[in-house]
Amino acid sequence: MTNGNVTGRWPYEGSTMARIDRKPDPLDGDRDLQFHPADPARAKTLSPEQVEHYNKQGFVAPLEVFTAEEAGRIRRYIDDLLDTVLSAGDHRNSYSINTYHLVCQGMYDLTVEPRILDYVEDILGPNFVCWGSHLFAKMPGDGKVVPFHQDAVYWPLTPSKTVTAWLAIDDADAENAAMQFVPGSHLQGAIEHEQLGLDGTRVLGRQAKDPERFGEPVLDELRAGQISLHSDLLLHGSAANASNRRRAGLTLRYAAADVRLIEGYEDWRKTAVHCRAGDPDDFWYNRRRPDGERPELMADVWGEFDGTPVDAS
Repeated sequence: MTNGNVTGRWPYEGSTMARIDRKPDPLDGDRDLQFHPADPARAKTLSPEQVEHYNKQGFVAPLEVFTAEEAGRIRRYIDDLLDTVLSAGDHRNSYSINTYHLVCQGMYDLTVEPRILDYVEDILGPNFVCWGSHLFAKMPGDGKVVPFHQDAVYWPLTPSKTVTAWLAIDDADAENAAMQFVPGSHLQGAIEHEQLGLDGTRVLGRQAKDPERFGEPVLDELRAGQISLHSDLLLHGSAANASNRRRAGLTLRYAAADVRLIEGYEDWRKTAVHCRAGDPDDFWYNRRRPDGERPELMADVWGEFDGTPVDAS
Protein backbone atom coordinates (compact mmCIF):
# COMPACT_ATOMS: atom_id res chain seq x y z
CA MET A 1 0.00 0.00 0.00
CA THR A 2 1.25 3.48 -0.78
CA ASN A 3 0.35 6.60 1.16
CA GLY A 4 1.40 8.99 -1.60
CA ASN A 5 0.10 12.55 -1.59
CA VAL A 6 -2.95 11.74 0.48
CA THR A 7 -5.78 13.71 1.92
CA GLY A 8 -7.71 10.56 2.85
CA ARG A 9 -10.63 10.38 5.24
CA TRP A 10 -8.42 10.75 8.28
CA PRO A 11 -8.32 13.14 9.98
CA TYR A 12 -11.28 14.66 8.10
CA GLU A 13 -14.87 13.60 8.70
CA GLY A 14 -17.19 15.80 6.74
CA SER A 15 -16.71 19.41 7.78
CA THR A 16 -14.85 18.60 11.01
CA MET A 17 -11.70 16.78 12.01
CA ALA A 18 -11.74 13.36 13.62
CA ARG A 19 -11.41 13.50 17.41
CA ILE A 20 -8.11 12.09 18.65
CA ASP A 21 -8.10 10.60 22.13
CA ARG A 22 -4.65 11.53 23.32
CA LYS A 23 -2.82 8.55 24.74
CA PRO A 24 -0.56 8.96 27.75
CA ASP A 25 2.99 9.91 26.92
CA PRO A 26 5.10 6.76 26.55
CA LEU A 27 6.94 5.95 29.76
CA ASP A 28 8.82 2.93 28.55
CA GLY A 29 8.74 0.71 25.49
CA ASP A 30 11.59 -0.57 23.40
CA ARG A 31 12.96 2.71 22.07
CA ASP A 32 16.40 3.76 20.90
CA LEU A 33 16.94 6.92 22.95
CA GLN A 34 20.52 7.76 22.16
CA PHE A 35 21.93 10.63 20.13
CA HIS A 36 22.72 9.95 16.49
CA PRO A 37 25.30 12.51 15.32
CA ALA A 38 25.12 14.27 11.98
CA ASP A 39 27.91 13.96 9.42
CA PRO A 40 29.78 17.29 9.04
CA ALA A 41 31.03 16.20 5.63
CA ARG A 42 27.42 16.20 4.38
CA ALA A 43 26.84 19.86 5.20
CA LYS A 44 25.90 22.14 2.32
CA THR A 45 24.19 25.08 4.05
CA LEU A 46 25.50 24.75 7.58
CA SER A 47 29.26 24.85 7.95
CA PRO A 48 31.03 21.69 9.15
CA GLU A 49 31.79 23.62 12.35
CA GLN A 50 28.10 24.30 12.91
CA VAL A 51 27.29 20.60 12.46
CA GLU A 52 30.04 19.72 14.94
CA HIS A 53 28.52 22.24 17.38
CA TYR A 54 25.14 20.54 16.97
CA ASN A 55 26.73 17.17 17.64
CA LYS A 56 28.60 18.32 20.75
CA GLN A 57 26.16 20.84 22.22
CA GLY A 58 22.81 19.54 20.91
CA PHE A 59 21.77 22.71 19.12
CA VAL A 60 22.88 25.33 16.64
CA ALA A 61 21.67 28.95 16.62
CA PRO A 62 20.93 31.54 15.45
CA LEU A 63 20.31 30.67 11.81
CA GLU A 64 19.07 33.18 9.29
CA VAL A 65 15.92 32.30 7.34
CA PHE A 66 13.48 35.15 6.73
CA THR A 67 14.15 38.79 5.97
CA ALA A 68 12.69 41.43 8.28
CA GLU A 69 9.92 42.09 5.74
CA GLU A 70 9.08 38.39 5.46
CA ALA A 71 9.16 37.99 9.25
CA GLY A 72 6.67 40.86 9.52
CA ARG A 73 4.26 39.12 7.14
CA ILE A 74 4.57 35.87 9.09
CA ARG A 75 3.93 37.70 12.36
CA ARG A 76 0.76 39.28 10.96
CA TYR A 77 -0.40 35.86 9.76
CA ILE A 78 0.20 34.36 13.23
CA ASP A 79 -1.53 37.37 14.83
CA ASP A 80 -4.64 36.68 12.76
CA LEU A 81 -4.53 32.94 13.45
CA LEU A 82 -4.18 33.49 17.20
CA ASP A 83 -7.02 36.02 17.17
CA THR A 84 -9.25 33.50 15.37
CA VAL A 85 -8.43 30.68 17.79
CA LEU A 86 -8.63 32.73 20.98
CA SER A 87 -11.93 34.37 20.02
CA ALA A 88 -13.64 31.14 18.97
CA GLY A 89 -15.11 30.44 22.40
CA ASP A 90 -14.24 26.73 22.30
CA HIS A 91 -11.60 26.65 25.07
CA ARG A 92 -8.55 26.68 22.82
CA ASN A 93 -5.69 28.77 24.17
CA SER A 94 -2.41 30.25 22.94
CA TYR A 95 -0.74 26.82 23.12
CA SER A 96 -3.48 25.02 21.17
CA ILE A 97 -2.24 25.60 17.63
CA ASN A 98 -0.91 22.08 17.19
CA THR A 99 -0.58 20.32 13.77
CA TYR A 100 -2.47 23.15 12.07
CA HIS A 101 -0.37 22.52 8.96
CA LEU A 102 -3.10 19.96 8.19
CA VAL A 103 -5.76 22.64 7.77
CA CYS A 104 -3.97 25.99 7.30
CA GLN A 105 -2.12 26.71 4.10
CA GLY A 106 0.13 29.28 5.72
CA MET A 107 1.27 26.84 8.40
CA TYR A 108 1.86 24.11 5.81
CA ASP A 109 4.02 26.46 3.75
CA LEU A 110 6.22 27.16 6.76
CA THR A 111 6.81 23.42 7.30
CA VAL A 112 8.19 23.07 3.77
CA GLU A 113 10.05 26.39 3.55
CA PRO A 114 13.15 25.52 1.47
CA ARG A 115 15.52 27.66 3.54
CA ILE A 116 14.52 25.76 6.69
CA LEU A 117 14.73 22.40 4.92
CA ASP A 118 18.26 23.22 3.74
CA TYR A 119 19.44 23.38 7.35
CA VAL A 120 17.48 20.29 8.41
CA GLU A 121 18.84 18.24 5.53
CA ASP A 122 22.38 18.94 6.74
CA ILE A 123 21.43 17.27 10.05
CA LEU A 124 19.14 14.43 8.94
CA GLY A 125 20.17 13.77 5.35
CA PRO A 126 17.86 13.93 2.32
CA ASN A 127 15.19 11.47 3.52
CA PHE A 128 13.00 13.06 6.17
CA VAL A 129 9.48 14.14 7.03
CA CYS A 130 7.86 16.91 9.03
CA TRP A 131 5.49 15.09 11.38
CA GLY A 132 4.50 17.97 13.67
CA SER A 133 4.10 21.70 14.11
CA HIS A 134 3.18 23.49 17.32
CA LEU A 135 2.95 27.19 18.10
CA PHE A 136 4.15 28.11 21.59
CA ALA A 137 2.80 31.60 22.17
CA LYS A 138 3.64 33.04 25.57
CA MET A 139 1.37 36.03 25.83
CA PRO A 140 2.40 39.14 27.82
CA GLY A 141 2.24 38.33 31.53
CA ASP A 142 1.90 34.59 30.87
CA GLY A 143 2.75 32.91 34.17
CA LYS A 144 3.31 29.42 32.79
CA VAL A 145 6.79 27.93 32.68
CA VAL A 146 7.91 25.19 30.32
CA PRO A 147 9.81 22.81 32.64
CA PHE A 148 13.17 21.49 31.48
CA HIS A 149 12.52 18.30 29.55
CA GLN A 150 13.62 16.12 26.65
CA ASP A 151 11.19 15.94 23.76
CA ALA A 152 12.16 12.34 23.02
CA VAL A 153 10.77 11.26 26.40
CA TYR A 154 7.31 12.51 25.35
CA TRP A 155 7.31 11.10 21.86
CA PRO A 156 6.62 7.44 20.87
CA LEU A 157 9.39 7.52 18.25
CA THR A 158 12.40 5.30 17.74
CA PRO A 159 15.21 5.90 17.08
CA SER A 160 15.45 9.42 18.50
CA LYS A 161 16.33 11.20 15.27
CA THR A 162 14.05 14.22 15.32
CA VAL A 163 15.37 17.76 15.04
CA THR A 164 13.19 20.72 16.00
CA ALA A 165 13.40 23.95 14.04
CA TRP A 166 12.22 26.70 16.42
CA LEU A 167 11.09 29.65 14.30
CA ALA A 168 10.96 32.96 16.14
CA ILE A 169 7.72 34.75 15.29
CA ASP A 170 8.62 37.53 17.73
CA ASP A 171 12.04 38.59 18.96
CA ALA A 172 12.92 36.22 21.81
CA ASP A 173 15.26 37.24 24.63
CA ALA A 174 15.66 36.99 28.39
CA GLU A 175 12.98 39.61 29.05
CA ASN A 176 10.15 37.74 27.32
CA ALA A 177 11.20 34.20 28.28
CA ALA A 178 13.33 32.95 25.42
CA MET A 179 13.87 29.22 25.34
CA GLN A 180 16.87 27.86 27.26
CA PHE A 181 19.11 24.92 26.35
CA VAL A 182 21.37 22.81 28.57
CA PRO A 183 24.39 22.27 26.30
CA GLY A 184 25.59 18.70 25.97
CA SER A 185 22.66 17.18 27.84
CA HIS A 186 21.59 15.33 24.69
CA LEU A 187 24.56 12.99 25.16
CA GLN A 188 23.12 11.59 28.41
CA GLY A 189 20.56 9.33 26.75
CA ALA A 190 17.09 9.22 28.31
CA ILE A 191 17.08 11.31 31.50
CA GLU A 192 14.68 10.43 34.29
CA HIS A 193 11.58 12.63 34.33
CA GLU A 194 8.91 13.15 36.95
CA GLN A 195 5.19 13.68 36.44
CA LEU A 196 3.69 16.98 37.59
CA GLY A 197 0.12 18.21 37.80
CA LEU A 198 -1.10 20.73 35.25
CA ASP A 199 -2.17 23.35 37.76
CA GLY A 200 -1.97 26.42 35.55
CA THR A 201 1.66 27.21 36.39
CA ARG A 202 3.28 25.08 33.69
CA VAL A 203 2.67 24.08 30.10
CA LEU A 204 3.98 20.50 30.26
CA GLY A 205 3.18 17.84 32.81
CA ARG A 206 6.59 16.25 32.94
CA GLN A 207 10.02 17.60 33.82
CA ALA A 208 13.54 16.23 34.09
CA LYS A 209 14.66 15.40 37.60
CA ASP A 210 17.36 17.76 38.86
CA PRO A 211 18.16 19.29 35.46
CA GLU A 212 20.77 21.57 37.05
CA ARG A 213 23.12 18.60 37.46
CA PHE A 214 23.64 18.60 33.69
CA GLY A 215 25.02 22.14 33.56
CA GLU A 216 24.01 25.77 33.25
CA PRO A 217 21.38 26.61 30.64
CA VAL A 218 22.01 29.11 27.86
CA LEU A 219 19.46 31.42 26.24
CA ASP A 220 18.26 30.76 22.72
CA GLU A 221 18.01 34.43 21.79
CA LEU A 222 16.56 34.90 18.33
CA ARG A 223 15.31 37.74 16.18
CA ALA A 224 11.98 37.28 14.46
CA GLY A 225 12.58 35.27 11.30
CA GLN A 226 15.58 33.36 12.66
CA ILE A 227 15.53 29.72 13.73
CA SER A 228 17.41 27.44 16.07
CA LEU A 229 17.80 23.69 15.61
CA HIS A 230 17.89 21.33 18.58
CA SER A 231 18.01 17.60 19.16
CA ASP A 232 15.03 15.75 20.59
CA LEU A 233 17.27 14.64 23.48
CA LEU A 234 18.45 18.12 24.48
CA LEU A 235 17.15 19.42 27.83
CA HIS A 236 15.32 22.68 27.24
CA GLY A 237 12.61 24.83 28.80
CA SER A 238 11.56 28.42 29.34
CA ALA A 239 10.57 30.73 32.17
CA ALA A 240 7.28 32.54 32.66
CA ASN A 241 6.86 35.63 30.51
CA ALA A 242 6.60 38.50 32.99
CA SER A 243 7.10 41.12 30.28
CA ASN A 244 4.57 43.13 28.30
CA ARG A 245 5.80 41.52 25.06
CA ARG A 246 4.53 38.33 23.46
CA ARG A 247 7.00 35.54 22.74
CA ALA A 248 5.68 33.30 20.00
CA GLY A 249 7.71 30.55 18.41
CA LEU A 250 6.67 27.90 15.92
CA THR A 251 8.21 24.48 16.47
CA LEU A 252 8.59 22.36 13.34
CA ARG A 253 9.41 18.70 14.02
CA TYR A 254 11.47 16.88 11.39
CA ALA A 255 12.35 13.18 11.66
CA ALA A 256 14.58 10.97 9.56
CA ALA A 257 12.38 8.80 7.35
CA ASP A 258 13.57 5.60 9.04
CA VAL A 259 12.09 6.64 12.40
CA ARG A 260 9.22 4.42 13.50
CA LEU A 261 6.43 4.46 16.11
CA ILE A 262 5.94 2.19 19.08
CA GLU A 263 2.81 0.07 19.19
CA GLY A 264 -0.43 1.94 19.77
CA TYR A 265 0.70 5.31 18.37
CA GLU A 266 0.23 4.68 14.65
CA ASP A 267 -1.91 7.82 14.21
CA TRP A 268 1.21 9.95 14.61
CA ARG A 269 2.36 9.05 11.09
CA LYS A 270 -0.82 10.52 9.60
CA THR A 271 0.16 14.13 10.23
CA ALA A 272 3.38 13.89 8.22
CA VAL A 273 4.57 15.79 5.16
CA HIS A 274 7.41 14.38 3.06
CA CYS A 275 10.39 16.71 2.71
CA ARG A 276 13.15 16.65 0.10
CA ALA A 277 13.66 12.98 -0.91
CA GLY A 278 10.86 12.04 1.47
CA ASP A 279 10.29 8.50 2.74
CA PRO A 280 11.35 5.76 0.32
CA ASP A 281 9.60 3.12 2.47
CA ASP A 282 6.35 5.11 2.44
CA PHE A 283 5.76 4.50 6.15
CA TRP A 284 4.89 8.14 6.82
CA TYR A 285 1.84 9.73 5.23
CA ASN A 286 2.38 12.66 2.91
CA ARG A 287 -0.34 15.23 3.51
CA ARG A 288 -1.25 17.56 0.70
CA ARG A 289 -1.16 21.33 0.98
CA PRO A 290 -4.49 22.50 2.47
CA ASP A 291 -6.85 24.55 0.36
CA GLY A 292 -7.01 27.82 2.30
CA GLU A 293 -7.28 28.45 6.03
CA ARG A 294 -9.60 26.23 8.10
CA PRO A 295 -8.48 26.52 11.77
CA GLU A 296 -12.03 25.83 12.96
CA LEU A 297 -11.59 22.20 11.90
CA MET A 298 -9.15 21.71 14.77
CA ALA A 299 -11.53 22.92 17.49
CA ASP A 300 -11.73 19.62 19.36
CA VAL A 301 -9.34 17.31 17.54
CA TRP A 302 -7.06 16.64 20.48
CA GLY A 303 -9.76 16.35 23.12
CA GLU A 304 -7.78 18.47 25.55
CA PHE A 305 -5.29 21.28 25.49
CA ASP A 306 -2.52 21.29 28.09
CA GLY A 307 -4.64 19.30 30.51
CA THR A 308 -7.84 21.31 30.00
CA PRO A 309 -10.70 19.34 28.36
CA VAL A 310 -12.27 21.16 25.41
CA ASP A 311 -15.70 20.82 27.01
CA ALA A 312 -14.54 22.46 30.25
CA SER A 313 -16.72 25.24 31.57
